[in-house]
Amino acid sequence: MPQGHSTSMPTQEEIRRKYNQFAPWYDLAEALPELLGVQSLRRTLLQRASGQVLEVAVGTGKNLPYYPTTCQLTAVDVSLAMVARARQQADTLGLHVHLQVMDAAHLGFPDQYFDTVVDTLALCTFPDPVAVLCEMARVCRPAGHILLLEHGRSDRAWLGRWQDRRAERHARHLGCHWNREPLELVRQAGLRLITAARRFFGIFHLLEAAPPATVLADVSEGSAPRGRGQHA
Repeated sequence: MPQGHSTSMPTQEEIRRKYNQFAPWYDLAEALPELLGVQSLRRTLLQRASGQVLEVAVGTGKNLPYYPTTCQLTAVDVSLAMVARARQQADTLGLHVHLQVMDAAHLGFPDQYFDTVVDTLALCTFPDPVAVLCEMARVCRPAGHILLLEHGRSDRAWLGRWQDRRAERHARHLGCHWNREPLELVRQAGLRLITAARRFFGIFHLLEAAPPATVLADVSEGSAPRGRGQHA
């Protein structure tokens, strides 16, 4: 099997259904990884967020406690049940978060609308992760930031091979392709990589990127943004 791929590829509707069913138990299932360091990685990454912020695949709202208080938050997820959980989390924290059910590959926001666009631990699940990254870049302002906390194939050869052997079986449960290569996906989407760090045997990636240089060129030449939708 090629690295970063498996033959099992759930559709977006299948993923939506799986996460709607799993939402009540999601936080419990993820509790151990959070305690072992993922929570700390979230905190480190999200301190870089500023201004108008969009988070795609917000899930149950695990990131919400870690944004700077000056951020204006919008968050989307394909699963209605996950959005409901995120709304409960926002209410508990006393945060105003504009939450919507939305496919990250087809964002209903105008071009260059957000200062910061965030995704954490979801590139593994999107049926077309490059399309999602391109959408994140589209709605990000040219001088803005795209912040990613992702997991993928380990850069330790023995562990990477172990992930490859089990990737298809693992993906069947919740659509998580744990041997994808986040850095390669960022490059395929044409994003400009600003910083990159790997943690925990090279599995977790902390990435800061920016929209493609062509976006900056377009703005400097005075071309108008092309909006796909209106911010509700």
